[in-house]
Amino acid sequence: MAPNTKVKALKKQVAVHSHALAEPAVEWVEESATATPVQDQVFTFDVAIVGLGYVGLPTALAINASGRRVLGLDVSERRLSIIREHQADLLDSDKERLKVALNDPSFMLTNDLSLLAHAAAVVVCVPTPVDEYLVPDLNILRAACASVVEYAVPGQLLMLTSTTYVGTTRDLLAMPLAAKGLIPGRDVYVAFSPERINPGVDSFSHEEVPRVVGGITAACGEVAERLLSASTKLVHVVPSADAAEMTKLVENTFRAVNIALANEFAQICHELDMEVMDVIDAAATKPYGFMPFTPGPGVGGHCIPCDPHYLLWQLRKARITAPVIEQAMIGIAGRPHQVVEKARRILSDRNHGLAGSRVMVLGVAYKPDVEDLRESPALEIISELIADGADVAYSDPWCLTAPDGRGGTLISNPAPQQWGADLVILHTRHSEMDLGWLADAPAVLDTTYRLPKADNVIRL
Repeated sequence: MAPNTKVKALKKQVAVHSHALAEPAVEWVEESATATPVQDQVFTFDVAIVGLGYVGLPTALAINASGRRVLGLDVSERRLSIIREHQADLLDSDKERLKVALNDPSFMLTNDLSLLAHAAAVVVCVPTPVDEYLVPDLNILRAACASVVEYAVPGQLLMLTSTTYVGTTRDLLAMPLAAKGLIPGRDVYVAFSPERINPGVDSFSHEEVPRVVGGITAACGEVAERLLSASTKLVHVVPSADAAEMTKLVENTFRAVNIALANEFAQICHELDMEVMDVIDAAATKPYGFMPFTPGPGVGGHCIPCDPHYLLWQLRKARITAPVIEQAMIGIAGRPHQVVEKARRILSDRNHGLAGSRVMVLGVAYKPDVEDLRESPALEIISELIADGADVAYSDPWCLTAPDGRGGTLISNPAPQQWGADLVILHTRHSEMDLGWLADAPAVLDTTYRLPKADNVIRL
């Protein structure tokens, strides 16, 4: 779903509240004789999922497959139509679940926010991007949480899964609910459980991936654990929602730092005239103390390019620095520009200027075998190449159109081998790609570090 569409639609229905960082903790009620347990209420739906994107839709399908009555809610009617027409980008296993769900009377899709009041549990799965200045854009999350608070009723479990700064669950759910007279731990239950969806990868089913959860109170955590246990084999409860929020930031910051390190080693190995993947593959044979990360043209998707910036943004208010994380994110952000500079040098060595040269980009999705363009380094690479005067085309069987960075749209070329490129940049290697023709290309810039050695193949 398009984030801008979601923001505009939600803004029409709710007031976007101003944000305050890490207010002093409120002493929520842990136990109360007047508490109304979720299971004692009569609700039409067991779970409502707010946001049916790359995280929300698979989550809704997994919960529905566990036998729960599910309300799938998204303010984008276009997104709902895509789902109803079986056009959503899903794993094959989730596509089968979608077929079943759409014929199941206990599974309902809607854009009516007022129906949130009829769900025993409400789970928020909306995007948390950063803007062009790498500052967290909380508009979508604020609006979604405001809707949840507006329609909240006693006995509900209200849970965030969207990656964000530490304290969000308290700031955007618990405190507004308390102001409304719904005290977390007494009248309602409030928790955070970070999503763990890996788009395009079917190695682990939704049920097999452990979930972390933390509540605003201990009672909140227990209720959230019961919900998650219905569709997940292992649930790890942490002492607070803050701890659960930080868990997700640690997970993705760990990946960001190690990818940045792998990119540095790629440059080091190049200078020392060796193949970095030979070194990484060899190090990966050690059964302990090492986890392989591979270099590339940058990182994309909804997690690694964005999540660490939520932590850094929060730390800036407290005047706390995190040099390792900061340098890693600077390195990651600069990687697409390094691709363009490498392309310029390759063409220069072959008596071409970048201006006027024909450059074919193979694969623009941020990872193999998905149609997801969010934060893809390819988009920045293409935009910069065009700005420098190159004639750019791309080919990607998963992404049939892509923005050119200048307000226009490019269309995937189904026959890249016939386009007559002066340089081919291998950005994303989808499993179904035929790359045999690269042997006859004038020059190939391999940003995946996995093409066989050849005279015309240059590593990034």
